[in-house]
Amino acid sequence: MNQFVPKHIAVSKSKGIRIDWQGGHHSDYELKYLRDHCPCAQCSAAHDASSGASRQTSNPFQMYQPALKIEGLEPVGNYAVRLRWNDGHSTGIYSYEHLRRICPCAECAPAG
Repeated sequence: MNQFVPKHIAVSKSKGIRIDWQGGHHSDYELKYLRDHCPCAQCSAAHDASSGASRQTSNPFQMYQPALKIEGLEPVGNYAVRLRWNDGHSTGIYSYEHLRRICPCAECAPAG
């Protein structure tokens, strides 16, 4: 579907990602939002946990959390991107369909 095809992806390692979609829509994803919506199995289990923790990190010192940053972004085929985070996480493959479905803009976000 054309709505799931990005025309342009702009990455700010300290702010987030902006995607201009083929259908004319624009999506801005802040870092925390992207990290909290990581589709990998490890994060999906954390999202479902009753503790409400949405992000697992490899940092043993939980009192100190470095500022979240994207260290890299690489295409996965013609259907997704893989983000590499500064907390060591890199298993999340964000399909374009997933990114379009989680678009946080006022037009796409569910009412409420």
